[in-house]
Parts: sequence; structure tokens; C-alpha cells
Amino acid sequence: MSLEWFDRVSGELQDHLKSICEKYDRNGSLIVERGAKHPRIEFYTELDDNERDYFSTLFFDPHNEEFYMESFDPDLGQVSKVILSDIEDIVDAVHESFHNYLEGDGIEYEYDLDDEYDEYDENERTEETEMYEIDVAWETPEVTAYIQENEVEVTYQFGVVQETGDGVLKRINRIRTADDDLIKDETNFIFSKEEASTIIAMIASHMDSLSEMD
Repeated sequence: MSLEWFDRVSGELQDHLKSICEKYDRNGSLIVERGAKHPRIEFYTELDDNERDYFSTLFFDPHNEEFYMESFDPDLGQVSKVILSDIEDIVDAVHESFHNYLEGDGIEYEYDLDDEYDEYDENERTEETEMYEIDVAWETPEVTAYIQENEVEVTYQFGVVQETGDGVLKRINRIRTADDDLIKDETNFIFSKEEASTIIAMIASHMDSLSEMD
């Protein structure tokens, strides 16, 4: 299985990322992980304290030689992936992720792709992009991590993405309001086996720095 397409796109994306980050006075970079079952490119900006703020991850399926991004739909409870068929789709997806990241920071911007892609047809891109659900095998039931009776409950559930073997950690936060309405907030975190050991070690070595939930 050739990674030639993956390597070529990785090189081109570095230039595009630098371009869009400079437009909004951000220092943007990427990390290429070729050793995973599905190689990936992680995008981040550097904060003032030299910390990294990740805003997007692009995966590559070497068997089918195609790029994709993953997302989680809390309403459906399903992980989905968007197939990116060519470099225009890939660049546009990274741009959109960066713009969503800026919106989350409360930064206003005017949506503007690089000039060389200004003529790319939006409808055509939508038709070429394929989305489908990812099969997650939930290995555990929901496990309660914190509960305050009749007020808040936080649970976690661990699963494995069947196609890639990546782990999925689902966090569900249920809050009971003063009007007795139940608010449910659900988030998912997807990670590889290599990342899991690093995450576990980092948490274990800093447990004493954490405070209990109030």
C-alpha cells in the first residue's frame, strides 16, 4: 500500500496552512504521523505559552488511498467520516476547520479560500464528498464518574472504531435544571493506541494536581 499520495498532500498542506494562518495572525503548523494503521495529519496553532491548540485531524486510509475526517453527531450517537476525494476537498475541509476554530475563539472573519480555488464549484464539491457512519463497538456500558442526586450526572463509555481500531471515549453530562428539565450534553474523543498510553501516563502523573468536582 503506497503512501505517495499521503506524502504529497502532507507537503502541500503545510504551505496552505501557513497561508491561512498568516491571514489571521496565527502561527499554524501540522504533525504527520505515518506509523499508525491509518496515517494522520494533525493541525494546530501555537499559543502564547508555547502550548498547542489542535483544531483538526485528517486521516488517510492506505488501503483505499483516500483521505477522510471524522466527526460525532450527538443527536444520532454515531461517529461519521467525510471522504475527501481530491486536494481541493482536502484544502477546503482544513480551511473550514480553521474557521470553525476561530469562531470558537470569538474571532470574526470573512470566509475566503485561496485564490487558486476561488473558481471551485461549491455544489460540485458537495456531490463529490461522501459521508457515512462509522461502526463503533462499545466495549463498556455507561460508567458513572460523578453524580449529585437530582442535579448532575457524568458518565463515560469506551468503544472501538471497527474500521480503524481507534479508541472512542464518550462523555455524557446530564443536568437537571430548576424547572426540572433534563439537559444532556454528549462529547466524543477519538484516539489511537499510541495516544492512549501517553494520555494515561500524563493523567496518572498529574492526579495530585486535580481538584474534586464541586
